[in-house]
Amino acid sequence: MHMPNGLLYPEKWLSKASTGDRVACELRMRIISGMIKRGTVLSENKLAADFAVSRSPIREALRTLSAENIIRLERMGAVVVGLTEKEIEEIYDVRLLIESFVFERLVKMDTDALVMELSKILEMMKVAVKYRDADEFSYQDVLFHETIIRSIGHSYVLMIWNNLKPVMESFILLSMRLRFQEKYEDFARIINNHELYVEAIKTKDRNLMLKSLHLNFDDVQGGVEDLWRSQQMLAKGVGQQNE
Repeated sequence: MHMPNGLLYPEKWLSKASTGDRVACELRMRIISGMIKRGTVLSENKLAADFAVSRSPIREALRTLSAENIIRLERMGAVVVGLTEKEIEEIYDVRLLIESFVFERLVKMDTDALVMELSKILEMMKVAVKYRDADEFSYQDVLFHETIIRSIGHSYVLMIWNNLKPVMESFILLSMRLRFQEKYEDFARIINNHELYVEAIKTKDRNLMLKSLHLNFDDVQGGVEDLWRSQQMLAKGVGQQNE
């Protein structure tokens, strides 16, 4: 499958993805980044031409994005809804609920294997910071939280996480790319917050857990601002390309 140039979604994350998933991942990034504006009507024929695929994977991608509420399927085509600041904050509210719940379970479990796994992911995050690889950092950051959530073996909590993950992952990617460019010094603090998280799980210290959760999620406010800055920069970039 030929994908258009200037992809926002990391190509290497798509090795096992179906054509419909590939289109959904790229469209999601373009919508969340503001490259495709709220209110835009997406035409199946035009998308099929842009992505050089048949209409079937385009329909599959649009169904996926409709289930995530970032587009609305109407008779005239798919209308882009996008993400509001309120919705991003609500996604993080749900993450906070999930991770607080998970920690309460972890207090009653043997966490040695989990701590070792998280320590390995943390090392990968440090390497990504050292080499200024925003995409790799984002991948490991999402994996870090997912590993904590998976560790309690709760299928319905995991279902909620999986529903949030695609939109959240796009948001994190865009935010981290901008931070690596503009606020690289932030990453020492972000790594430190994750180290606190591991320490809280290791010691089963509720106060430390609350502190590390809030430090992690206070970053979200900055992340929301990053997203709007990223949208402005991408909008300018698109304008220049079209001139």
